[in-house]
Amino acid sequence: MMLPRAAALVGLILFAVLPARAENVTSFTLDNGMDVVVIEDHRAPVVVHMVWYRVGAADEPPGHSGIAHFLEHLMFKGTDKFPAGSVSEIVEANGGSDNAFTSYDYTAYFQRVAADRLELMMELEADRMNNLTLSEKDVVTERNVILEERNQRVENDPAALFAEQRSAAQYLNHPYGIPIIGWRSEIAELSREDALSFYRTYYAPNNAVLVVAGDVKPDAVRALARKHYGPLAPSAALPVRTRPQEPPQSAERRLRFSDPRVAQPYVMRTYLAPERDPGAQETAAALTYLAELLGGGTTSVLAQKLQFDSKQALYTSAFYDGNALDDTTFGLVVVPAPGVSLQQAEDALDSALADFLKDGVNMERFDRVRTQIRAADIYARDNVQTSAHRYGAALAMGLRVEDVRGWPEVLDRVTPADVMAAARDLFERRRSVTGWLMKGDAPEVTQ
Repeated sequence: MMLPRAAALVGLILFAVLPARAENVTSFTLDNGMDVVVIEDHRAPVVVHMVWYRVGAADEPPGHSGIAHFLEHLMFKGTDKFPAGSVSEIVEANGGSDNAFTSYDYTAYFQRVAADRLELMMELEADRMNNLTLSEKDVVTERNVILEERNQRVENDPAALFAEQRSAAQYLNHPYGIPIIGWRSEIAELSREDALSFYRTYYAPNNAVLVVAGDVKPDAVRALARKHYGPLAPSAALPVRTRPQEPPQSAERRLRFSDPRVAQPYVMRTYLAPERDPGAQETAAALTYLAELLGGGTTSVLAQKLQFDSKQALYTSAFYDGNALDDTTFGLVVVPAPGVSLQQAEDALDSALADFLKDGVNMERFDRVRTQIRAADIYARDNVQTSAHRYGAALAMGLRVEDVRGWPEVLDRVTPADVMAAARDLFERRRSVTGWLMKGDAPEVTQ
């Protein structure tokens, strides 16, 4: 038993003293407004090609929830040059893989291929940025696919239904309270014209970020980007990215969600929290530490107090992700042990938070978290796809290349005092949403 523990300790020490592998990052902007980031990594002859659009579910017009995700699906229906399904077929035939995803703040498309196939990927992606063709049959077929996706991922999962209700309670005014996949009633009404209107409005080079990571040289990427993306005309009518904002919360919000399919009840509490902002990432960095200190594994505050000391919980966690355009959330989870009620679990959570605010940060735990955060950064830089994702997501949400580069240093400057200041600002019950997921009769819902 001693050898693995000793090896783990050596690993942590090495991560604490060794610098992360430097990222060789170049950025520039094409004449049509398309931002380009190149991340050189010559260890293997592969490349990740990603196009990120600065539009997501939170930018959808009222009454059209799910249109961003719907269009993501429809983008694979093809163009006159590359008909339906051929993009993925071409990628696969060239030994690569491709996919896409939609978030609240962006929509992204990517391919991972051999480095000598990069130009082909640019040709495919540039073509569908401008020349998407959709038939009514395409729209009806894909709309049914998404409705079934909602059935499988949301309607058949009580935790997902609970999450939707919590988000709706958290955000009274901001579109983060609307599910990315959309409300079922609105998905069912999405039309071909809705999709094309959204496409024509937002899919333009001046609303996109191109990220190329892997075995490439910046000058070669620049030449290819100019050749394939450069001729695309920018949109002169691109909307200013403004959204309804969340008003200050002045009263605690609570909800109880019952479903007979719930296997394990739990308590979750979330608070509105600041996001990472350009040139101002310090609070987000402190909250990143706070989440790890409170709920990051078996040595965290909640685990020690609730799982091991009082044995009131089977599982505890805390989470925070500052990667958002607007205010995000900081969350806490407690899964009660057998015989412990949800009320007792919530009371135990409150007690643990009160003790933390009174006692402050344990320095041994703080140093361990700092080492873990450094290690996570090293691992992230070691994967070309992860590196591409870090830069693409950040730029699509309004951050700059220098913010991504500087993030590890911002994290490294965090002090225990910073963490406690962030905690005191965050943990106000009147600004919280507490939800109980319970096993029980589900309310009848009429579709």
